Amino acid sequence: MKKVVFVALLMALATPALAVYPSEMLPDPAQEHRARELGKDLRCLVCQNQSIDDSDADLAKDLRVIVRERIKAGDTDDMVRQFVVDRYGDYVLLKPPFKLSTLALWLGPFVLFVGALSVVFGFYRRRKTVAAAPPPPPLSPEEQRRLAALLKESGQ
Repeated sequence: MKKVVFVALLMALATPALAVYPSEMLPDPAQEHRARELGKDLRCLVCQNQSIDDSDADLAKDLRVIVRERIKAGDTDDMVRQFVVDRYGDYVLLKPPFKLSTLALWLGPFVLFVGALSVVFGFYRRRKTVAAAPPPPPLSPEEQRRLAALLKESGQ
């Protein structure tokens, strides 16, 4: 029982490790909060499935510094986001906008899912038709005589 309580306490105290270094942080808490919120929406181009706030890659660090510099310069959140998108493309956004150039990102998983479903249904339908095939007709008397002769020759 003590072990369970200890493990539960450790899990409750565990916090996510963020890659933002103290030296990167802005002195103004409101600006730092904005930078963190923006960092959650931007993809690390090295790690690809992590935000720049969660990534420890050098490029993510550079992007965090750029975001904080733009915030210090007085840019709005949309201006900072657009600044980064202009340099790295829509792929840098963890939630890219729905437009023609990002259509594959949005519809690709659905197309793959429908394709997989069609393969599964095709497999079971083909299997069902093979199982429902009629049994072969019985051997004719001539075929039975030839089979008996072949078996007798082979010693069975």
